Amino acid sequence: MNISKIDLNLLVYLDVLLREKNVTRAANQLGITQPAMSNGLKRLRDLLNDPILVRTSDGMVPTERAKELAPVVRGILLTLEETLQPNKDFEPEHSHRVFRIMASDYAASTLIPALLKRLRAQAPATSLDIMTPSDVTFHDVENGKVDMAINRFDDLPQSFHQKTIWRDSFACLVHKQNPILANFNLDTYLKGQHIWVSKTGFGVGVGMDPADVQKLGWVDEALAKFGKQRNISVFTRNYHVAMHLAVETDLIATLPLRAAQLYKNDNTMQVLDPPFPIPSIELKMIWSPLLHQDASHIWLRRLIVEIADELAH
Repeated sequence: MNISKIDLNLLVYLDVLLREKNVTRAANQLGITQPAMSNGLKRLRDLLNDPILVRTSDGMVPTERAKELAPVVRGILLTLEETLQPNKDFEPEHSHRVFRIMASDYAASTLIPALLKRLRAQAPATSLDIMTPSDVTFHDVENGKVDMAINRFDDLPQSFHQKTIWRDSFACLVHKQNPILANFNLDTYLKGQHIWVSKTGFGVGVGMDPADVQKLGWVDEALAKFGKQRNISVFTRNYHVAMHLAVETDLIATLPLRAAQLYKNDNTMQVLDPPFPIPSIELKMIWSPLLHQDASHIWLRRLIVEIADELAH
């Protein structure tokens, strides 16, 4: 095969086709017509002597050859786009850039206010578009449609860049009239009524089963190691909801310390150390290789790290 005769656009077509597994969606993403994309697929099949995508009862499925090519082609395109990215100096005071950040409500409440304050001082004409984990996908981040995602992640695509913003321990937030304060220990903690709250990565979650400890998250996994289980009265995916419920009821909210400390100056609330050890969590920011060399993105990442360091002291 003479590589000089290959239309590099075909690599772009192949990359999108293998991610979308649908000719129409691939065409829409690239802004071309469906017949043009179909013609591109035909040319790819002729070039590689492989059907690339095969129609089945489950839709279009990539061949083994296509599966082998997918990460190679993606890597080539990412490297090429990163290399050709214009390297201009960023002037924050004159910029009108919109920074799009996916942030869990934990990150949005503990980190974003300080970031916004700094942006207003140093880059007053910029805008901040904050999205929730259910608003975006890994593909959105990978393709540079979202500048970064800030959350706690378990598994990440290897192509992403990442940086740990901070580690956080856990705390219990309770109302000062909660009778548990008279004798706060593991036994009374377990007998109390609790608010469950958790944030995962991307995507909409499903209903929780109190009996399924393995899926309940950090707090309940820590208790399970002692053979213990708490009484959960409310399930929520939002830390602000959990904290508000703790303020309004005699329920116990066990959540990351930085979130609980938002109520440290509320004279009706008490922040306590949990009566058992809970492993700390990591808040990370992740971003696409496509944006790694972008001057404005570099400036934003440095600013976030600087703010996180200041908040840690």
